[in-house]
Amino acid sequence: MPIYVKDVMSKPVYTIDANKSVRDAANKIKEVRRGFLVVVHSKNPVGVLSDSDIIGRIVATDAKPSKVKVKDVMTKYFVSIGSNEEILTAVRKMKRGNVNRLPVIDNGKIVGVLSLTDIARTSPEVEDLLEQRLKMKEEPYELKDEHTSGVCDSCDNYSNDLRRVGDQWLCEDCKEDLASES
Repeated sequence: MPIYVKDVMSKPVYTIDANKSVRDAANKIKEVRRGFLVVVHSKNPVGVLSDSDIIGRIVATDAKPSKVKVKDVMTKYFVSIGSNEEILTAVRKMKRGNVNRLPVIDNGKIVGVLSLTDIARTSPEVEDLLEQRLKMKEEPYELKDEHTSGVCDSCDNYSNDLRRVGDQWLCEDCKEDLASES
């Protein structure tokens, strides 16, 4: 059963008028505790503004936020999605557009915002997988088995009884050859 954007998107949508100052936008981002605003002009979406946009286009260039308008630093060409689209479609759009959030627009009106966090909440197992990956990175790798099955690192033949010799997995014949060479 597919999951739809409308089932997981965030509401309300926080917007800022394109003619407001970046300082106004930064204050709104701080107030609503979101890193993303949809930029509107006459109630129609015309762009998006993220905290990253403010950092990269204002702070990093030492511009004065109270003197710069949102329309001058917003991302004008943004990726959006409809509320009746499937989450998988949204994930593909996010990946292709290299974005973390999508404005959800139906019939030209903003009805929500879909973020990676919203998507992660739909699948609790994703959190478990991430925790397991982090744990794997933190813990040093420990070799637990002395033997296994697979392809011999020396002769490239398959064996049901590979043994670890140094940093290689060797079949019985290659292990004996190595011992006779020593």
